Amino acid sequence: MRHVLRLSVCTCLLLFSVCSTHAEDSWPAFRGPSGQGLATDCQPPKQFGPQDKLDWKTAIPGQGWSSPVLLDGQLWMTTAIPGEAGNELSLQAIGVDAESGRILHQIELFSLTDPEEIHDDNSYASPTPVLDQERVYCHFGTFGTAAVNRQTGEIVWKENSLQIDHQGGPGSSPVATEDLLILTLDGADKQFVIALNKSDGSTAWRRERSAPFRDNPITHRAFATPLLWKQDGQTILISPAADQAHAYDAKTSEELWYVRYQGFSNVPAPVADDAHAYLCTGFFKPVLGAIRWGGSGDVTETHLEWTYDRSVSTIPSPILVEDKIFTVNESGILVCLNAQTGKILRKRRLPGNYSASPVYAGGKLYFCSEEGKVLLVSADEELSIDETNDLQEAIKASPAVSGNRLYLRTESHLCRFSEK
Repeated sequence: MRHVLRLSVCTCLLLFSVCSTHAEDSWPAFRGPSGQGLATDCQPPKQFGPQDKLDWKTAIPGQGWSSPVLLDGQLWMTTAIPGEAGNELSLQAIGVDAESGRILHQIELFSLTDPEEIHDDNSYASPTPVLDQERVYCHFGTFGTAAVNRQTGEIVWKENSLQIDHQGGPGSSPVATEDLLILTLDGADKQFVIALNKSDGSTAWRRERSAPFRDNPITHRAFATPLLWKQDGQTILISPAADQAHAYDAKTSEELWYVRYQGFSNVPAPVADDAHAYLCTGFFKPVLGAIRWGGSGDVTETHLEWTYDRSVSTIPSPILVEDKIFTVNESGILVCLNAQTGKILRKRRLPGNYSASPVYAGGKLYFCSEEGKVLLVSADEELSIDETNDLQEAIKASPAVSGNRLYLRTESHLCRFSEK
């Protein structure tokens, strides 16, 4: 198992049923405003590197694969810093000035002694934070969740009673809608989704996974980040889990529908359009499936319109551009499918290994390899590699995009590149 985290105006496409735009300086959550990695109207650089179009490069202490998030000139991410004793760990929030790269805040949120072991490919700070106008919300899975005032760095509240057995470490990033912060906690022992009130961290609702699991507890865990999708005035939470994926009303937790499959340790986040929700089923039998909107209860037999089961990703999230869906697996096999039919249009291998989820910006797909190369690929059936940029440091965090700027977190630094 391997898993994991403005000189010009950017109007980022939000693929809700009615598209809406976002102002510059906005990449407030994992995979951006839409949760789908889309920066359609942005124009970040296509050619860049350690000495090319680099505005600044800031060393980030500790280790973390959470992706940078951005709002109103501030970047935030999380990190885990070992203590001198060797068995201690400090889980921290890092705030960075987007213009200068200067670290504004370094805030310890939780201090751990003898924390549970995690998988070699994960970190203790893999879930990506969420921003709103007042606060940054940082989630470390079983180790705790906290809200921090973005301007002062003051800790507003902390919650560390939601403990599960990850068996590999935390992975699912939080999402936010209106006054709720939604967390996904699918462990080997307990599996549930919970909404906390953003004001004080109290519980607004909690929903247990409803479909039965297999007997082996190791197959009950999952690490996927859910997708918020607005449809007919309702905000729907598309939430993959082990052996099942659910659609919930994000405000009330009402279960709208679910599908069943064989798969666990899911990492890829779902994507969606007006016709379908698309999700990956995880390890054991990796499948990419398209679920038609509508229905209620178990819609596995009635609304699962197509599946694809070759070289399906178990780590990077798929990305949907117009009528095509692109997915790269951890060993670099890139597939382009017709999103409406599931028909394979093209397959090719990219050099390297992949954990980061791709973004689409300036008409190109940006794929970041673990070896530190950023490949720009045409978003069509040709899948041509148009540029290869080498940052010379490992990358597992997904990019952030704003206007003509690209933010990349490497193993030890946060970098900003811009197209002048």
